[in-house]
Amino acid sequence: MGFFSFLLLGLIAGALAKFILPGKQGGSWFMTLLLGVLGAMLGGWLGGVIFNVNLQGFFNLSTWLLAVGGSILVLLIYGMFTGRRSQQ
Repeated sequence: MGFFSFLLLGLIAGALAKFILPGKQGGSWFMTLLLGVLGAMLGGWLGGVIFNVNLQGFFNLSTWLLAVGGSILVLLIYGMFTGRRSQQ
């Protein structure tokens, strides 16, 4: 998969992850792209380690499931560090 298709996959996976997760997540579209790409990389790595599956083609279902799953995980971790801070 090429660099630009990986960026597009990350952007879409990050947007889907934001849509799937309940509540309001902060961050711009650039942050969504960054977290989506990181999530796609994490999902691909975890898929390879745990299930012996990797990110193959752009239109492969396992690629999308791993990318969105990784993006959800990254958004949850990001939300733990940035969200729910009290304003004093």
